[in-house]
Amino acid sequence: MPLPSAQPRTDPAHTGQAPPAPPSADEVVVHTLLNCLHREVCRPEGRSVVEPGDGGHLRLHLARSGTRLRVRLRRASLFGDHRFTGPVAELRGSTWQVLTWPEVAERVHAELGLRTGVRNDEFLGQLASSHAGVRAGLARRTARPASRYLDSEQALLFGHRFHPTPKARGADPAAWAAYAPEARAAFRLRHLAVRNELVAQERLSESATAVLDRLGPVPTGYTLLPAHPWQYELLSEHPRLRAALDRGDVLDLGPRGESFTPTASVRTLAGAGAFLKFSLNVRITNCVRKNAAYELSGAVALTRALGPILARSAARRPDFAMLGEPAYRSLSATVAPELLEGFGVIVRDGLDPLLRPGTTALLAGAVAAEYPTGSAHVSRLLDGAGPDAVIRWWDDYLWLLVPPVLAAYFEHGVVLEPHLQNVLLAVDDAGRPRQVLIRDMEGTKLLPGPHAATLAALPRSVAEPMTYGARRGWDRVAYCLLVNNIAEFLAALTDLYPRLETRLWARVRAVLADCATEHGEPPPLRALLAGAPLPAKANLLARWERRADREAEYVRIPSPLAASRPDTAARTPARSAR
Repeated sequence: MPLPSAQPRTDPAHTGQAPPAPPSADEVVVHTLLNCLHREVCRPEGRSVVEPGDGGHLRLHLARSGTRLRVRLRRASLFGDHRFTGPVAELRGSTWQVLTWPEVAERVHAELGLRTGVRNDEFLGQLASSHAGVRAGLARRTARPASRYLDSEQALLFGHRFHPTPKARGADPAAWAAYAPEARAAFRLRHLAVRNELVAQERLSESATAVLDRLGPVPTGYTLLPAHPWQYELLSEHPRLRAALDRGDVLDLGPRGESFTPTASVRTLAGAGAFLKFSLNVRITNCVRKNAAYELSGAVALTRALGPILARSAARRPDFAMLGEPAYRSLSATVAPELLEGFGVIVRDGLDPLLRPGTTALLAGAVAAEYPTGSAHVSRLLDGAGPDAVIRWWDDYLWLLVPPVLAAYFEHGVVLEPHLQNVLLAVDDAGRPRQVLIRDMEGTKLLPGPHAATLAALPRSVAEPMTYGARRGWDRVAYCLLVNNIAEFLAALTDLYPRLETRLWARVRAVLADCATEHGEPPPLRALLAGAPLPAKANLLARWERRADREAEYVRIPSPLAASRPDTAARTPARSAR
């Protein structure tokens, strides 16, 4: 199906501008690289300049290599989250020469090597892989899924705007297209039957693994273990697996059962009324996405620990919920420790028991995408809306999301990770926000002080990865909530309604001020309201230095909150009504 068209509206001053048309794969790659370069390298060093006016440019000086680049601005941003259009050019003498995307990649590669003193021979190949992924996604758009929710999960053709290689998969696109969400994939799982005594699993109750057992029958004395078919291909020649198959300890029952649909994270699949999070020995963004042993146990332990906290939160904020992960299942480590991790599958709660009647869940990343590559895009939800309706929509979203995330941190010592891929926005038939759901126990952490007893009862190998110190925890909350989520939503709204940018930031400040009052003016919130720089995850530098997500550093970027003031022209919803 073709991408949504961008038709001009009759009165942009009152109903907003048309969304931008999606660019080519070449432009996606270079714009994403420049997003990262501007945020992590040039802007912190004072080496980026915005040329104002219509047809202005962002100019970047790569000081170590002596390279000067520029790209035309589609729109400048108060936050520095500029929108680009067209190719990137390099200053040669007194003229600007357009570069191909591989030439831009070479310039960035040279600058990072000189800046860090670190060699990275993988980087250009990963950029090429990401380019191939974007190009394949644009070319392979087949009929949309029947579910509007699944359409949103599969709408992210371009991936993370501030990661240099968001669509790199480390394989030929032909090999992974059958499993890629952006290719509208759906496929059957590979079913394995494992002797009961060789099954590893933890669960909060027997019902937590019922979704796995219902997938298909197995012989007496065996337990069903579903596998991601791509992962099975990757591990099929493992000698310990081959030996287990030869002994009959594991039976390969082949592809069976209903089709599952990959969500935006690639390895988490939707089907059978639940989500199954599989291991996948493929690098996606910064990490090889296998479920480590501590993550398998940690998901269940966190679901257990958060149960009472989430129940209390639901009583106060019934329109905010979190998807639990109440079980995992895998091969026992006695077969092979690497197969325990390689075939570990985490069961995540389904949406139906949590969604309000009459609402539809949409992936936040699809709603807030720069380009309208799916039916969930905010331009569809607000089509024809005037400025006051946009402000009301924005208020609804902020009040659903911000107070419960901050309460989790300040009241309960829980670090949630509400980035765009972890948040689902439930909207009513008119497209208005009615509910927010958050997911992924892997990114959820506990502060050690409030949870000392819980952590002490767990093996150290499980407890330590489940914790963040206060500074690290707050950086993660502030980054995911304000930089990754709210700023990206606000940018998408500003694309449609440029005159509202200042008012939209004022609404963010108003909600944060209300939360600060509720929690006794904690220093981190006071600093935010005073305009302290915001933490932004340095994905470009992390990828260059081959760091895992947990080890990624943060750069400090200027905040627009200091200059914004509460917007008295728009309503301020009462917190008690939320």
